[in-house]
Amino acid sequence: MLTGLIDKSIDRTSSFGLSGSKLRSTITIIACIGFSLFGYDQGVMGSIISSSQFNYEFPGTKQNGSDDSHATVIQGAVVSCYEIGCFFGALFAMLRGEKYGRKPMIIIGASIIIVGTVISVTAFRDSWGTGQFVIGRVITGIGNGMNTATIPVWQSEMSKPENRGRLVYIEGSTVAFGTFIAYWLDFGIGYVDTSVSWRFPIAFQIFFAGILMFGAISLPDSPRWLISKKRNNEAQEILAKLDDLDINDDFIISEMTLISETVERFNGQGSYKDLFKPNKTSDLARVLIGSSTQFFQQFTGCNAAIYYSTVLFENSIGLSHKLASILGGVFSTIYFLASIPAYFMVDSVGRRKLFLVGASGQSVAFLITFACLVQDTKANAKGAAVGLFLFIAFFGCTILQLPWVYPPEINQPSKRAVGSSISTATNWLCNFAVVMFTPLFVNNTRWGCYLFFAIMNMIWIPIIFFFYPETAGRSLEEVDIIYAKAKLDKAWPFRVAQNLPKLTMNEIKEHVEDLGIYDDEKQIEEKVDLASSNSGSQAEVAKDALINNNAN
Repeated sequence: MLTGLIDKSIDRTSSFGLSGSKLRSTITIIACIGFSLFGYDQGVMGSIISSSQFNYEFPGTKQNGSDDSHATVIQGAVVSCYEIGCFFGALFAMLRGEKYGRKPMIIIGASIIIVGTVISVTAFRDSWGTGQFVIGRVITGIGNGMNTATIPVWQSEMSKPENRGRLVYIEGSTVAFGTFIAYWLDFGIGYVDTSVSWRFPIAFQIFFAGILMFGAISLPDSPRWLISKKRNNEAQEILAKLDDLDINDDFIISEMTLISETVERFNGQGSYKDLFKPNKTSDLARVLIGSSTQFFQQFTGCNAAIYYSTVLFENSIGLSHKLASILGGVFSTIYFLASIPAYFMVDSVGRRKLFLVGASGQSVAFLITFACLVQDTKANAKGAAVGLFLFIAFFGCTILQLPWVYPPEINQPSKRAVGSSISTATNWLCNFAVVMFTPLFVNNTRWGCYLFFAIMNMIWIPIIFFFYPETAGRSLEEVDIIYAKAKLDKAWPFRVAQNLPKLTMNEIKEHVEDLGIYDDEKQIEEKVDLASSNSGSQAEVAKDALINNNAN
């Protein structure tokens, strides 16, 4: 019923009257606005949470002293409740997004953000203000979780294959740009001595969400999704617009055929249950490696610094609120500027080296902050601030984008959707945990929090070294070959990747045939087709038995 209502109210093929490169560029701009909103939401609470007007409106969120644990718990809850909403929004997108399509999910997500924002900015002290604000933040998070789980898929399915990696990095830079806007807007509006000083920055989310919603309404849905739903005429029309060709052009017909074959091949082969079945390409290990990038991105301190930089400058280092707000703005500026070089380094330097450099640099940065805060002096406080700035510079040019690039590259094609969903869920759960415990951790230990993050970065370095093979310049089939050879030779995948030269299409085909990588899928399909004349349960038994036999 809901699907029918959506189809009646939404034109899946609308394109703003654009075609070709103009249409693709407009899609990229709208996608980047969606991720700017993601970054804005990360940064907007940075200065607000410690401002006098916000803490007057919501008593209990201000730390009154080093022993005021209750205040720090409330402070963490008010900020981190947003991540809980994001988690459930992403979960909904994973479970129901394939049913409704990319375009409706973005429109609904943007609408939910607007509703949540209105609820947040209309909260008042004498009318259960804190509770209403938290509810509004959770609702906003639900919308943003839906968008962050949907926008990258929508954009990648509308883009040329050779541009997809770069587009992910552009999205990463726009996350940092959104944080940059949030911090400086907080600082500028902070001079207003009324509740406008926090209501306007929160309300400004509507600006991003409104553009995102209007853009999604006016742009087409994913051709791949339409083909998966047997809506080929609409998909063909969109592909023709994207390539600025006639709908019956031979290239469009070939593209339709290729996408259709891909959809049919991997349709129904990406369930969570399938991950635990033995196979030649180590699918479960690859999903866990991809998810580990999101786990360590959070537990090495990124959002502790991004969400609470102003609070850390004020409470840990002892600066005035005004100076802490200025440094928070400078912090976000460095964050944004540092994210730009990554676009040029990701292919030339490689994913693996950037991971290693990022984790190593971040550990050194937090060690500097920790060491400077052990002895409480003004000079040491300045050194601690340098450590935080050094951290965000390393993070912006390395670890910011990599956990969004690496999992789709490392996962087996039929497990990409499942792997991405697990990776996204890991991001939001870990994000919530870190944002929740950071204020209490800093308040109770002062320097201990930074030592913890430094140690987590150090733990990550050997995991990167031994478990993260290089994927830059590799096709998805080559990554399959790397893991199949590693399993056969009982070698580390990163060693196989180092020793395996870049393969031509003919060489890839030869390796795939020699290793029998896709034999399992072919034989399973044949066996299931043969068994389909029997009961469904018999087909499942045949399928499971064949998988186990092939794995052995």
